[in-house]
Amino acid sequence: MVQTTTMQAEHLHAIARQFFMAVNTPYNIADTVAEILVNANLAGHDSHGILRVPSYLEQIRAGTLKPASELAILEESNARLLVDSQAGFGHYASRQAMDKAITKARAENVCCVTFKPIHHIGRLGEYAEQAARAGCIGMITVGGGSKAGGTVLPFGAAKGALGTNPIAIGIPTGDDTPFVLDFATSVVARGKILVADSKDTALPPGAIVDSAGQPSVIPADFFEGGHMLTMGNHKGYALSLLVSLLGGLGGNFVPEDAAMAGAFMQVFNVEAFMPLDQYQQNVRAFLDGMKGLPPAADVEEVLVPGDFEYRRRSQNLEHGIEVPAPIMEELAESAAQLGLSLDEQIIKPEDRMRYVPPN
Repeated sequence: MVQTTTMQAEHLHAIARQFFMAVNTPYNIADTVAEILVNANLAGHDSHGILRVPSYLEQIRAGTLKPASELAILEESNARLLVDSQAGFGHYASRQAMDKAITKARAENVCCVTFKPIHHIGRLGEYAEQAARAGCIGMITVGGGSKAGGTVLPFGAAKGALGTNPIAIGIPTGDDTPFVLDFATSVVARGKILVADSKDTALPPGAIVDSAGQPSVIPADFFEGGHMLTMGNHKGYALSLLVSLLGGLGGNFVPEDAAMAGAFMQVFNVEAFMPLDQYQQNVRAFLDGMKGLPPAADVEEVLVPGDFEYRRRSQNLEHGIEVPAPIMEELAESAAQLGLSLDEQIIKPEDRMRYVPPN
């Protein structure tokens, strides 16, 4: 088993922020992206957390990621936005887009956001929670496909043509644990394979095939020409296509490759349908009814979407986040290249205030 280092959330936040600032990212953008990455680690989704930093730095060095870019609104109407991240951080653009969508939904009851091509936006549940905490229902999808190739096999195909194509939905509950559905339409997200590889652990059966199309649980087999599989076979395949089609609403289509991709957001104002307080009470009572059911013989308790992330966040805030040694080595190597320190002295007082363990 790979060794790990326990890091406090505020320390990881400061590390990520200083990396981005060292490559000409403005403070406000670097701080936002760092927070979204650390939120993923806190929620137990390390695949979308701090391990992504070295790859973003490489994209910036290559010139494909423009770290200082701001969100641009290309088209706007009462209940619609078409936005462009201008090759900037997808996390920053997505948080801004969701903020604008929530504002419009409160005024017009619903808002849809389509995107021009956008970089990786991290854990989609982040933005679903953002909508839910604002008293709205939010849906976010991102992904696409192309006959030219992809990391995920369409059901029944021998050639990869799809992305992991996740979908997330957040619904307010009136408390600290909103309902958050967030999953890739592949059996596992690509980041989960990165995590398994960094920890030298096996993948669940049925998640990938090797380069010869044979089932495998070895992460390296995916990186050496293998592919991921869709969850639920044909059902996950259909959902993956849906994500691609919604992404195409931004006009992101390449005819010669039959390629369609992109991000999409939709926000509903709960108050348009019924009083928010009443709806939240109903939602919490309904979910608690599910949680109160007798568990199966091999199950400790019945949970609902959002419970896992809330519990892991509380646990990780109190005890710290486990970072695998290979990830720490990558961070240390990047720090040496940029002449940066990973010591706790880089933590700012506001960082500590942001990550306070629950009472």
